[in-house]
Amino acid sequence: MRTAYKCRAYPDSEQAALLGRTFGCVRLVWNKTLAERTRRYHSDKERTAYRETDAWLTGWKRTAELAFLSEVSSVPLQQALRHQHTAFANFFAGRARHPRFKSRSGRQSAHFTRSAFRMRDGRLHLAKTSGPLTFVWSFDEVDLSGLDPTMVVVSREADGRWYATFAVDTQQPEPHPQAGREVGVDLGVKDFAVTSDGDRIVNPRHLDRKAANLARYQRRMARCQKGSANRAKAKTKVARAHRKVRNARHDFLHKTTTRLVESADLIAIEDLNVGGMVRNRSLARAISDCGWGEFRRQLEYKCGRAGRTLVLIDRWCPSSKTCSACGHLLGELKLSTRAWTCPGCRTRHDRDHNAAKNILAAGRAVARGPSAPGHACGAGVRRQGSSLPQLAVKQETPPARVGIPLL
Repeated sequence: MRTAYKCRAYPDSEQAALLGRTFGCVRLVWNKTLAERTRRYHSDKERTAYRETDAWLTGWKRTAELAFLSEVSSVPLQQALRHQHTAFANFFAGRARHPRFKSRSGRQSAHFTRSAFRMRDGRLHLAKTSGPLTFVWSFDEVDLSGLDPTMVVVSREADGRWYATFAVDTQQPEPHPQAGREVGVDLGVKDFAVTSDGDRIVNPRHLDRKAANLARYQRRMARCQKGSANRAKAKTKVARAHRKVRNARHDFLHKTTTRLVESADLIAIEDLNVGGMVRNRSLARAISDCGWGEFRRQLEYKCGRAGRTLVLIDRWCPSSKTCSACGHLLGELKLSTRAWTCPGCRTRHDRDHNAAKNILAAGRAVARGPSAPGHACGAGVRRQGSSLPQLAVKQETPPARVGIPLL
């Protein structure tokens, strides 16, 4: 199992200059290769193999104009070509968008494989650097002196902070003990989540709380002249404000998902089309601030590690307008209606709590097999041995269709 440890790094002036040149060379190789790939595909209708891009890089290093590419380690440049080849494979397979050009103003990173770094007594030495890279290790449960990473990623965020990420191959952890509880989760904007037990997880609205400060920094940046030093300082302050919002959101999501995984053996959620929902101008910012996609990603890998079962319910399953007591289905239920009374059994329902109950019922039906009674609107996720768990995107009764594997 692959595990990553990300920590703050503090390069000295010489290391920062060398890594800055490495970032620039990685960006140049990516953009030139992407431009050549695109031109060749549109003009000749031919795809480009990785070995061809590797030959292009070798030829560029031999020219007087791009001879400076040899001044940095060749491993990050080759890794950029491999990442771009994977990005195009995902694009042609319909799993991702077309690769885009890299900007010098965003996050910069360089990937170093084992041939470009070494770890000695917990100290990281990168290729073509004179001394070790200083970083702060904050994982007390991992012995740094025995760390054997397969890859190291050095990155610099837009706010100027440096990070070092260590990718390590670890053993599959022992599954958590049985909790004896199953839960359905209905995600929302007013409340971040409502469980089938009636628990409500309040939406912290991190972006709304920082909106005033963020708007002030953005106005200051807009008044500065482009290309000036003051604009660069103002842009750094905007990036810092975004970092605080991002870190607060991630902290909330990690605590919420960990609590759910530790307290339930089966977790059922809806397979929401977040990309389509954010096209609604009225709700786009609120939905993005919730972080539903990150919430689902964390649940997927944490359930796989803990031996829990995660069930994804079909997004078209009418969980909100189906009575969880008698199964009566309403013809229409407006989004503004937060509570309703079932015409069949006269049960009063809270909209979100009722949806969570129906999601749990559908999850139980799917987890126990197609022949089980209930709503079959999803499919189970459980790690089997060393193989990756399978994510079921959509299912209809009676067969279960399995989709793409989790990464």
